[in-house]
Order: sequence, then structure tokens, then C-alpha cells
Amino acid sequence: MAVDLLLGLQWGDEGKGKIVDVFTSNYDIIARFQGGPNAGHTLVFNGKKHVLHTIPSGIFHENKVNLVGNGVVIDPVIFKKELDKLEEQNVDYKKSLCISRKAHIILPTHRLLDAASEASKGKAKIGSTLKGIGPTYMDKTGRNGIRVGDIELADWKDKYRALADKHEAMIEFHNVDIQYDLKELEADFFEAIETLKSLKFIDSEEYIYQAQQSGKSILAEGAQGSLLDIDFGTYPFVTSSNTTAAGACTGLGVAPNQIGEVFGIFKAYTTRVGSGPFPTELFDEDGETMGRVGNEFGATTGRSRRCGWLDLVALRYACQVNGVTQLIMMKGDVLSGFKTLKVCTAYKYKGETITHLPYNIEAENVTPIYTEIKGWAADLTGMTEASQLPENLNGYVEFLEKELNIPITIVSVGPDRKQTIIRKTV
Repeated sequence: MAVDLLLGLQWGDEGKGKIVDVFTSNYDIIARFQGGPNAGHTLVFNGKKHVLHTIPSGIFHENKVNLVGNGVVIDPVIFKKELDKLEEQNVDYKKSLCISRKAHIILPTHRLLDAASEASKGKAKIGSTLKGIGPTYMDKTGRNGIRVGDIELADWKDKYRALADKHEAMIEFHNVDIQYDLKELEADFFEAIETLKSLKFIDSEEYIYQAQQSGKSILAEGAQGSLLDIDFGTYPFVTSSNTTAAGACTGLGVAPNQIGEVFGIFKAYTTRVGSGPFPTELFDEDGETMGRVGNEFGATTGRSRRCGWLDLVALRYACQVNGVTQLIMMKGDVLSGFKTLKVCTAYKYKGETITHLPYNIEAENVTPIYTEIKGWAADLTGMTEASQLPENLNGYVEFLEKELNIPITIVSVGPDRKQTIIRKTV
């Protein structure tokens, strides 16, 4: 059985959690392959909102395995809080949740180091969520990290102490005013480690291989978005992992020739959290309306998201590097009421008109070229069938399909799992 992928195609916050939740009934295993608790996957069903940060979005479905892969970095304290909330909702996570021994652990000092590093940058800060993600991946590539499998060893605390002491020296080097009580942070950390130990640890690459051999269906769930990829995103304003399709191979141990469908998710407009270039960003009433109607606030940080028109240059690029086979458009309902919509189809770049994403998309280099499309005024949130969608919305979707040359198979018209319209099957 091939492994299908579900990825965000913009700067994150596209609605991946909802669609994974919708898709879970079709799969046996849901596997997170990168990122950490800087992700906020929001699910809405039965009138309740649920926010997950590290745990895969299939956790609310019975008899489904939810796997945290080796490419993920885990903060035990945040992970424990997620587990506590699941317990309150009578979710039997011990039966359905497993963790790769090769996944790296975020230490309290990773978070402190993140804060010290960001503070030292001043106006040049990248907009980190301060969850310790970057420093943890730095230790991973620097071969200093602590992995989940290490906490099964008798002397793992010696390794912890050596790394934490190194981090404190690095924090002091940044020479910024960071106040903290490490003993208090460590008390919470070690308590959370004991909770982590109660879960099933696996060699995930072998687990997934055997699952494939036995005919199990697997959906790999991405976090953040393609434009935040450490290699192919808008560097340095990116995350610290590979958020694109290739990251699923290294983050789970899946061979490239085992990848099946690649579902790409995008909003009907564009948003971005934190710093970094954003060619189609709006600073007017239209942008304010998108943010207000779309409730554009980060599920993890609560930060307001910057909003703008859909950027097809960036979206085409993301489809290309991921090998997207099907597209899913989210938040079509948010654009209801706009008389005219704009879509960026090309850039004016250094005196030329281009349709590919260049190395630098800072405002001084790039001016978006827009195509205008008629909007729609209907309330989409109660619609359940593709035949109910307004003519102008269908026109918008068909325009995007033609530009991207990829079918848009699903249109989301609200946050609830039921507000998901299957537009076509391929």
C-alpha cells in the first residue's frame, strides 16, 4: 500500500487538521512526520473545537493508529497537556498513539535558548513561536540531541544534564535579559517524561514498512506549510524542518517510490504569521475583513495573521516541489461578500514579468500582477452539495484549476468536519 500525503501549500494555517480528521475514516494509520508544538491543528465537530499541537489529527477516531514520526520534535510538557485534554474527553490514547524512538525531545533549555536567540536579533527577528523548535533541530543536526529512545536508558539524565549545561552557557553568550527558574521548569519536564514513558515507543520505519506489507492504509500529516520549508521556503523566515513532500520520506522512513496521492491544501486567500515577505498582503479594509471573518488568529500563539489575496505564483511553486495530485480549497466561505476578488497570477520582477517564484520576493523586488474575478454573496456555511455552490464560486475554482492544472476535489465551507464539500473524485 502506498503512503498518501496531506500537506499545506502556503505559510501554514491552511486547515490541515480539519481535513486529516475528515480523511481519517479512509485510513488505518495517521502519521505526523515533521515539526513540533509550533503547529496548531484545529478540529471542529459536534459543536466543539479541539486544538492539537503534536498529536496526529486522527486521534478522535476509534480503532485508528496515530503515529508521531522520527522527524517530529516533542516537548513532553506540551505533549502531556494534550494528553490530559484527551483524557478529559475519554479518548483512549494509550491504545491508539505511538511514538518513534528516533523523534527528538525539546528540553526546557531549548525554549530558553530560542527566546534568547530571538531577543538578541532585535528588529531582525524571524518571528519564532519560541517553542524551542529551532534549537532542537540544531542539536539534531549537530548530533547533540536527545531522542525518545534515550529516555529508556538508565543514564539518560547524565546526557540531559550535559546538554542543558551547554545551553545555559549559550544563553549567557547572547547577553540578553532572560529571566527563568530552571529547577521549576525541570520539575514539570521530568514529570512529563514519566507520562511519555507510559506510551508505546516504536521503531517507526519498521512499523510503517510492516503495515504497508500487511495492506494497511497510511496518511502522512504535515505541519506548517510549504513556504516555511527550511530549504524551499522564504528563508530565513521559515521553520526548521522540511515541510514539503520529501520531508515525509525522511520524517517517517518511507521510500520515495512508496508515495501515492499528494493532497495539497490551500486557503482561498493567503495568510502569514510572523515576519517575512508577503507579496499579496493587504493593509486595507479587504485585508481586515478577511482576518475578522476568517478568525485569523494562530491556534498555537494567538497571534493575528497577516492576510492577502491568493498568490498563484507561490501556490504553483508549492504544487511543483510537492508533486501535488489533488487540491483542497479551504475557507471559501470567508470570501463571500466580496464583489470582486483578485488573484496574483504573475510578478513584475526586476523589470520583467515572471510566473515562477524567484529567489527573493521582498517588496522592493516583487510587485504582484492581479487578475480580477467576480465574487459571490451567498452564505456557503449551510451548503452540503457541490450543486449548491454559487456560479461565481465555481468560476473562481475553475480558474484556479486551469492555472494550476491540478483538480480541486474538495471545497471547505466552514470549520466543522461536516462543512466539507466533495466537488469531484479522481
